[in-house]
Amino acid sequence: MPASGATSRRACVETLLTDLHSSPVRVVAWERLEPWAVARVTLRGIAAPRTAVVKWVRDQPGSTRTEPWRLHTEVAALRHLSDDLGLAIAPRVLATDFSRGLVVLEDLAPRTALDRLLRRDGAAAHADRLAAFARARGELSASTAGHAGRYLGQRTSLGPADPAAAADMAQVAQLRNRAPGQAAALGVPLAGRVSHEFGAVLAELDDPGPFCALSNGDAETNNVLVHEAGPADVRLIDFESAAYTHALLDAVCLHVPGPAWMTVGDPVATGLADHHRRTLARGVPEAEDDRRYGTGLTAACLFWAIARLQRFGALDARVQGDRSRLQLVETLEAAARTAEHHRAHPHLAGWARRTADLLRRRWPDADLDFTDPVAFPPYTARHP
Repeated sequence: MPASGATSRRACVETLLTDLHSSPVRVVAWERLEPWAVARVTLRGIAAPRTAVVKWVRDQPGSTRTEPWRLHTEVAALRHLSDDLGLAIAPRVLATDFSRGLVVLEDLAPRTALDRLLRRDGAAAHADRLAAFARARGELSASTAGHAGRYLGQRTSLGPADPAAAADMAQVAQLRNRAPGQAAALGVPLAGRVSHEFGAVLAELDDPGPFCALSNGDAETNNVLVHEAGPADVRLIDFESAAYTHALLDAVCLHVPGPAWMTVGDPVATGLADHHRRTLARGVPEAEDDRRYGTGLTAACLFWAIARLQRFGALDARVQGDRSRLQLVETLEAAARTAEHHRAHPHLAGWARRTADLLRRRWPDADLDFTDPVAFPPYTARHP
């Protein structure tokens, strides 16, 4: 970040917090948290907190995530949680200056990202924090279900949302158009009963009914902050792509590898699935219905696997041994296992198995046993 940009933002933060607290506030340290457009600032002032977090809209040429609506969406979601619903599950918004593309948030330190702990120590060392993570995902959905109108009020007060936000969230329409052609080209067409179940999956996600709840749009372990020691309370971050969507999309990360992981283990055996489901059911009683819950969860997991399969062309061009290939095979098989466990969408689950088998034959380097807990323990990182 150019020095002039940092200086300008520092002055803006001082002005915002001075006005907020009606007393002078100085920024005495500015620590950029690379690679994000985020900084932790140390403050000096009578009524000011000691530190805060500043986020801003990127403005450098060639940058990604430069759309102003992202900041508006994050602020609306965080205010919805804290002001509308009284939840302390995410950072509070302290001040905003949308004209400068800047927001000041509560600093959640000394918490740290859960994914960093998992990479450093392994999942076994953080079973309690993973359980708290699963409960937090369930709590977010349980507490926000039925309140979409209140969120919409927060969001529209800040200006219209960009249509791209919805595309970032679900990609349902995109997958409906692209997946059949790609599957046919691979030699595993979405036809007959498979096609019918694929349509049912998309219909489930299009119309979540009682499972409609707020998601931050990226329910992964890098977006949850936990204490390294002490209480296993968590906070969720990064609401730039927040939207009301199917609550069980936020459970996929417990059952199927996300972008960072080769494997996530067996969430039923570890109890993570039950932690999430029981917490979700406090606000969405339909989650207690085995058929309704299983159908929804399976739809979410299979949808994710098919969406990840759209990367086939890029992965096929990579060198032998690229771990993204292994990850795609396990993603398809993990989604199939989830469907088999819940006895839902059996034909589409079989299609996922056949597609994984095809990839194993095409990529011999990916023909491995990902359920081996020694070779692939839970939360094995995609990148060594």
